[in-house]
Amino acid sequence: MATPRPTPESPAKREYTIEPGSHKGKGIAVFTSGGDAQGMNSALRAVVRFGLFIGCKVFFIREGYQGMVDGGKNIQEATWASVSGIIHKGGTMIGSARCMDFKERWGRLKAAKNLIDHGVTNLVVIGGDGSLTGANRFRQEWPDLLEELVKTEQITKELSEKYSHLNIVGMVGSIDNDFCGTDMTIGTDSALHRIVEAVDAITPTASSHQRTFIMEVMGRHCGYLALVAGIVTEADYCFIPEWPPETNWPEKLCNKLKYGRDQGQRLNIIIVAEGAIDREGNAISCDQIKQVIVKNLEQDTRVTVLGHVQRGGAPSAFDRVLGCRMGAEAVMALMDATPDTEPCVVSLAGNTAIRVPLMECVLKTQEVAKAMADKNWKLAVELRGRSFQRNLDTYWMLSKNKASSKMLSSGLPSGFNLAVFHIGAPACGMNASVRSFVRNCLANGNRAYGVHNGIEGLVEGDFEELTWGHVNGWVVQGGALLGTKRTLPNGKFDRIADQLKKFNIHGLLIIGGFEAFQAVLELAEQRDKYTEFCIPMVVLPATISNNVPGTDFSLGADTALNEISEICDRIRQSAQGTKRRVFIIETMGGYCGYLATMAGLAGGADAAYIYEENFGIKDLLQDLEVMKAKMNDGRIERGLILRNEKANTNYTTDFIFSLYSEEGKGVFSARKNVLGHMQQGGYPSPFDRNMGTKMAAKAHNWIMETIRSNLKSDGSVLASSRHSACLLGMRTRHYEFQPVQDLQEETDFNTRLWKRQWWKNQRAIMNILAKHDSSYVVEN
Repeated sequence: MATPRPTPESPAKREYTIEPGSHKGKGIAVFTSGGDAQGMNSALRAVVRFGLFIGCKVFFIREGYQGMVDGGKNIQEATWASVSGIIHKGGTMIGSARCMDFKERWGRLKAAKNLIDHGVTNLVVIGGDGSLTGANRFRQEWPDLLEELVKTEQITKELSEKYSHLNIVGMVGSIDNDFCGTDMTIGTDSALHRIVEAVDAITPTASSHQRTFIMEVMGRHCGYLALVAGIVTEADYCFIPEWPPETNWPEKLCNKLKYGRDQGQRLNIIIVAEGAIDREGNAISCDQIKQVIVKNLEQDTRVTVLGHVQRGGAPSAFDRVLGCRMGAEAVMALMDATPDTEPCVVSLAGNTAIRVPLMECVLKTQEVAKAMADKNWKLAVELRGRSFQRNLDTYWMLSKNKASSKMLSSGLPSGFNLAVFHIGAPACGMNASVRSFVRNCLANGNRAYGVHNGIEGLVEGDFEELTWGHVNGWVVQGGALLGTKRTLPNGKFDRIADQLKKFNIHGLLIIGGFEAFQAVLELAEQRDKYTEFCIPMVVLPATISNNVPGTDFSLGADTALNEISEICDRIRQSAQGTKRRVFIIETMGGYCGYLATMAGLAGGADAAYIYEENFGIKDLLQDLEVMKAKMNDGRIERGLILRNEKANTNYTTDFIFSLYSEEGKGVFSARKNVLGHMQQGGYPSPFDRNMGTKMAAKAHNWIMETIRSNLKSDGSVLASSRHSACLLGMRTRHYEFQPVQDLQEETDFNTRLWKRQWWKNQRAIMNILAKHDSSYVVEN
C-alpha cells in the first residue's frame, strides 16, 4: 500500500513505487464542471489511463454535476481506447454544465445513489472553486446521504458499510488562474497563447495606421491574464481588478501615450481585464477608455474583445503536460486517501506537483474577493501570491517611459556600466531577457551595453550602448537580436580583459546555453590573473535543449515544445484519411532527452527514445509489439514515436523507421520526419517571454547587490569569490544563484548534461499512458 506523499507542510523525503494492478477493484469517477479550459482532456486521459494501470474501474461522468444527478448513460465506464486522440483537443470531451439540482439535497441524494450503483467512492473533480466547494460539501454529507438511502430502502445496509467513505481530489481547470494555492491552473497557459497570438497579429496593422488598440481579455475577478499579457506583449497600459488605477488614470494614460508618440512610437496597446475597476469599485470599460483617448489625444483607437476565443484552440504543450502530471497525481492521492484524509487539490508549486488542502485554498480564494470588496488592494495582491506580486512589479517597471525611469526607488547602487551578450544557439526568450535587463539598468540609473555576436564581439569590442527605446518590441521577437555565437574564450583572455577595462564594465549578464556556462566558468577561473574578471557575472540559461546544469528550465525550451507539439498535431492530422499509420519523429536536444520526453508526454506519444535511458533491439521489438496490439484493437489508427537526435549511434531514426516499416507490414505503414531547426521556433511562447523577463530582472538586482558588497573606496569593483560568478536557475520550486564552479561536480562535460534531470521521472507517466509495462516511482 502506498504511503502518503509529503506536502509543503510535511516535506520529509520518502520514496515509493506504484505497481500495475496494485489497487484492483476500486472505483474512480472523473468529471469536469464549470467553464471549460484547454488541457482538461489531457487531465481526463491521465486519470483514466493511470486509474486503469493500477487496476481501478474508471468512469466518466458526462455533463458535470448534472450528469451525476441524472445518472443513466451519463455515467459511463471508460476504457484505454476511449481517451485516445484527445490530448491535443480543446474543451472537454465529456461535457460540462451548470447544475442547480446538485445544490439541492434531493439532487445530491440522487447523485450518491448513482455513484454507489457503479461502485464509485473516489471522485476526481476538474473545475473551479465553486465545483470544488460543491464536491467537498458532498463528501461531508455522504454518511447522512447513505443513511437516508438505507432508510428509504434504495440501498442495503451492506452497501452503505462497503461504500461508507467518499474520497475527493480536485484539479483546478480555469483559464483565469484565479485559484489560490497553485502557480498555474489548467488552461491558463493556453489562454495566454490565444491572447498573445491576437496581440502579435494586431500589432502590424496598428503600426501601419498609427493606431491605438484596446484589447479586452477574460478575468472577471482576476487580472492574471491581463497582467501577464501586458508584460509579454509590451502593452503600454494594463487595467486589472486587484490593483485599480488612481482616479486620475485618464490623465496618466494620455500622458504616457502622448510621450510615446512624441518619441516616434507608431502604435499603442492597452490590455483590459473584463473585471477592471477604479479605486471606487466602478467598472472601467473599453469604450470608456476609448472615449478618453479620442477626446484628449484624437488618436485612431479601436476596441477588440477576445471573449471565448481565449478558451478555444488546441492546448499548449505546458497545459498538456500539466494535465498529465496532475491527473497521475490525482489518482495517486485518491489511492493514498483514508477516511481521515483531508480533501486535497493537486497544485503546481514551481516545478513540482503537490497536494494542498482543498478548503484552505477555497477560503483563501474567497478572501481575495472580500479584500477587493473592502477596497484593500494591497491585501488582494498579497493573497494572489508572490508570483502575482512579482508580475505586477515587473509590469510597472518595464512599462515606465524614459522620463519616469529617472526616479530610483529600489535602493540599489547606481552609476555603473553593465553589459549583456549571448553565447550559444539562439533561443526564444533571449530578446525578452535583454529588454528586461536593459530597462532595469536604466530604471536604476545605470548604463547598459549590448555586446554583439557573443565572445567574438567581446574580444573585438563590438559594444553598443542601449537606450530605453532601443529595446522597444524586442519581447515578441524570436532568435537573438544582439547576435550569438558558440565561440568560447579559447585563451583570448587578454583581449577580453582589455575590452572590459576600456568600457569600464562593472557587471556581466551572459544569456545562453551550455557554452555560456562554460564561458563564465573559464572567466571565473582566470580571476587570479585578470582583475577585470573580478566583477559580478551571471548566466541566464537559454537553450531549447534544456541541458544547462543548475536549472530545471532553460529559456527557449517551452517554445520548442510547443513547436514540436503543433508539428506532431499537423503530421497526425495529415493521416486522417489513411488508417493505421505510425510516425517516427526526430527531435533536437543533443544528448539531452528533455525535448523528446516532454514532447512525447504532450503529444501522447507511444514511445520516446533518449540517450539517458539505454535501449536495445529487444526494447524496440517489444514497443513494436505493443504498437501492433494497439492497432489490432481496431480503435487506434495512428501512432507516434519520438527519438532524440543522439539517442543511440546505431539505432538511428532511419533504423527505427525501417524496422517499423518492415515488421508492421499488414498492420500499419510508417513515415518519418526530422524536425530540425523548426524547433527553435518563431515567436516566443508566453512562458518564455515571461520567464526571460523576470529572470533578467532578478539577475540585474543580484548584480547590483553583488556590486554593493564588493565596492571599493575608489569606486571600482573587486568581486573575486566563487559566489560572484553564478548561474540563475530554477531548482524544483525556487530560483537560485549558484556558483558556476560549484556546478562542475553536477555536470557531465563529455555529454554536456546536468547529472540531475528531474524530468526523467515523467517518462514513467508517459509510458503508463502509452500502455507500456512500467512502474511509477514517486520521489520527494
